[in-house]
Amino acid sequence: MPGFRWTGSITKVDPDLAGETVILWWGIFDNELYVEHGDKRSGPYAPVGGPIPLYRYRSFKKTPTQQRADRIEALAEHLALPRVALENSPEAALLLGNTEVSVIKFTDPDPFQEFTYPHALAAKRAIADYLGIALAKLPPEQLDWINALISGTLNKRQVLGQVQEYFNREHRKGAPC
Repeated sequence: MPGFRWTGSITKVDPDLAGETVILWWGIFDNELYVEHGDKRSGPYAPVGGPIPLYRYRSFKKTPTQQRADRIEALAEHLALPRVALENSPEAALLLGNTEVSVIKFTDPDPFQEFTYPHALAAKRAIADYLGIALAKLPPEQLDWINALISGTLNKRQVLGQVQEYFNREHRKGAPC
């Protein structure tokens, strides 16, 4: 049965029209096709397996890499290795679940510096940011207190907690800060 391609879809028509010159009758809003050969008009012919409607999903063609991955996956399913061959390998033992995973703890209790300042300068910078004033503008006794605090600990929670308490107390006394 001969076919015509129109509007992106294929329409199969009468096989007697194969190799003949015909006139196709199709309007812009028509869903059917009419074929005229000589004095004879035939139809309507509907598209066969037309374009994919908008509400339907069409999978994309796989790339060569995806096709290769599918072939490897299919081959892996067909391969069979004896379990004894895998048990002597530590990597395969993890896959089989025969061994426990060893856990190595960090030697540094704070490897990402979440709890402590890396150095005194970083602590002083954080105090200056908290106070909103350069530490050089503070009175000498407050600066000495900050230096003593930082020489004692670099723990973020302790440093900022004590700074907050000290300067709130000083503020209540009326000291400039």
